[in-house]
Parts: sequence; C-alpha cells; structure tokens
Amino acid sequence: MTTTDQGTAPSSAELAGANATESARLGLSSTRETPGTGADADRVAAVVGAALEGIRAAIRDHKVTYSEFDAFKRWLIEVSDTGEWPLFLDVYLEFEVERVAAESRQGSTGTILGPFWLDGQVRLQSPATLPMREDEPGTPLVLAGRVTGTDGTPLPGATVDIWHTDDEGWYSGFAEKPPAGNLRGVVACDEQGRFEIHTRRPAPYTIPLDGPTGKLTTIAGWSPWRPAHLHLLVSAPGHRTVTTQLFFTGDPYLDSDVASATKPELVLDPQPTGDGGGVRSDHDFVLEPE
Repeated sequence: MTTTDQGTAPSSAELAGANATESARLGLSSTRETPGTGADADRVAAVVGAALEGIRAAIRDHKVTYSEFDAFKRWLIEVSDTGEWPLFLDVYLEFEVERVAAESRQGSTGTILGPFWLDGQVRLQSPATLPMREDEPGTPLVLAGRVTGTDGTPLPGATVDIWHTDDEGWYSGFAEKPPAGNLRGVVACDEQGRFEIHTRRPAPYTIPLDGPTGKLTTIAGWSPWRPAHLHLLVSAPGHRTVTTQLFFTGDPYLDSDVASATKPELVLDPQPTGDGGGVRSDHDFVLEPE
C-alpha cells in the first residue's frame, strides 16, 4: 500500500502489519490446501536446516561483519515489533511456495494469496456490485466469467471471493482511508457457474515503505511496486480452491513485481463497455476435484 502523511495516526506499516499478523494467526493456509496433521521432526530438520545453512553460506561467502550482523538482528526485531512478518514472507518467499504447489495442481493458474485477505466479507449474488463509496474514484470495471470443473461441467455452488485496492492503492481494513469492507465481497455464481462483478479498476501500489520491509527494499535498490491487480479465491464444494490474482495489460510494473506473483496467463486486457468510460474483461476458472 502506498504511504501518505496521516499525522498522529499509526503508520501504514504499523496498521497493515498488525492486521496482517492477526489474519495470519487464523491459519489462512487452510484456504489453499488441507492443513497438515502436525510437525514432522525429520521434515523440520531438513527444511529448517537447509534454510539456516543458506544463511550461513551467505555469511561466509560475503564475509559478513559483526556490525552487519548486529544490524540484521535489529532489523529482525523491528520486523517483529511492527508485525510485518506476514508482509515480508508473502512478498519475498510465498511465490516459491506457490510455485512448488503448482507442480501438482490442475485447473486454473494460481498465484500468491498475499497478506491482505480478510474473512467475513459481505456475500453477494451475481451479478454483483462490490461495496464502495458513493463517489468511489476510478474507472468502472466489470469482471465476468464462469467457474467449471476440469471436465467442463459448470459449478453452480461456486463463489468468487474478491478484494483489491482502491484508485489510490489502499486496501480496506489495512489503511485508514477506505471504509471497512470497501471493494471486498464474496460473490455467488448462478446456476450455470457464471459470475459478473462490478467494481473499480485498482491502482498499482508500493508495499509500505515506512516499515522494515520497505526500508530493506529501498536500501537494496529493489522495486517496491506491485502492479495493479485483483485478488481472488475461487471455490466450490468438493473442489480445491484456486488462489490467484488478475493483472492488467500495459501496467508498467508487470515485469518488476516486488512479490514476483505475475504470470502471463493472469494478465487481463479489459475492453471498453461502450456505456460511458467503463471497461470489461472476461476470465473463466477451472477447479479440480479434491
């Protein structure tokens, strides 16, 4: 999310971090796959051991000094104090976890969930208009399509959980500007598995730059930008949920996404609707059986 001067209000990093941490405590991985039964000692030893050895190798290869090591410890403490672990992990590591998951997945292309999903949003019947302010800025956007199984059968019980930023790059629930529930909703498809969602085209945004994740990104000279995108969780009874994002052709940050989440199959090319400045894009989803 972009950052602005909010006076004595919590910084965008603090507000986003606190809310993202609370969401992470709810165990959002359950929206993507069946939760495991518990930690396996051999698995923990193998994965954590490999991660630690990677850090040790970086220390050896780059001759890390004690002053640099102390700066690293202070940075870790700041990440914890601001609650930014979900942001940091989702931006810099989740895409690799998603890549591994995709190796055994059929159906529609997925990508990362990110830290800004919220449970309990308003449920709507298609065709649906997402909750928004009366003067909500931005280009009117219609996203439509159909949800089917891998055999092409429509899934009438399917839902499309959708959320995205406003025209200024703010997520409701993670910034003070948008009201609660703004541009969020869970849309039920019709009997043919079809959906039609009316909203506003989102804006590109930077991750919070006033927190430790943003500071690290800036110091390293990496791009902090995410291209404009829609988040979606597409689900149906008896089928695996597709967690994905949809992007827009021509966005200047498609090739430099800080979260490495873009994929060619997920780029929309909205076309004018002919009714006064709005655009529309159609995108179908295929869900595999559980």
